[in-house]
Amino acid sequence: MILTSKIPEVIDPQAMYSTNGQEAWRVLGIMAEFAIATERLRGVRPAVSMFGSARIKPDHPYYGKAEWIARLLSDAGFAVISGGGPGTMEAANRGAHGGRSPAVGLNIMLPHEPTGNSYQDVGINFRYFFARKMMFVRFASAYVVMPGGFGTIDELTECLTLVQTGKSRKIPIILVGAEFWRGLLDWMRDKLIGEGMISPADLEFMQVIDEPEAIVEAIFDYYESRGFQPTRAERDKMLNL
Repeated sequence: MILTSKIPEVIDPQAMYSTNGQEAWRVLGIMAEFAIATERLRGVRPAVSMFGSARIKPDHPYYGKAEWIARLLSDAGFAVISGGGPGTMEAANRGAHGGRSPAVGLNIMLPHEPTGNSYQDVGINFRYFFARKMMFVRFASAYVVMPGGFGTIDELTECLTLVQTGKSRKIPIILVGAEFWRGLLDWMRDKLIGEGMISPADLEFMQVIDEPEAIVEAIFDYYESRGFQPTRAERDKMLNL
């Protein structure tokens, strides 16, 4: 039985037909973020997006490893894109900033992260998470995923979903920290593959590499026969994310 009598109580007619223009201005703000970020990042290629915890301190082993990976990538000719905040994001920007290629920070406006880190050659501020997330995907030739929390796992599964569904081109997705990721990968094999939620081949989108030099080598190996520039078909995919 459908309780249609309850519908008027949960729908606000004034909100449906509001003329105050707030939603229209919000849409314009979103469009502006896309336009500004696309223009600023247009020439930043090839690039690698790095993700990881915002909570680690500079004396943490993950910080040092992220900084060194980013430095190697930068010296190898890759711009390094991070979330622009503290922790792993700062380490990634710091490593790239000291190298040959740009350190890019995609800063999100959060109460506990009011400003971006100070190691950004290119810094872009975002109010909307989804506009920021698209820029991580759109300009990346690879993803390097350090240990992290909800935000890191969100970025990882976003990348996996886009590649799995064909909405994004296939690129290297490298997990750093075999011990950290082992439990999640075991659960994916046991539950997601075991219960038919994903295909066994879907886990092959990811690879676990702990050695910084091997990470850079793996990215170059992937593109050895095809080059870093997206094909026309891949560019079309990115326009329809």
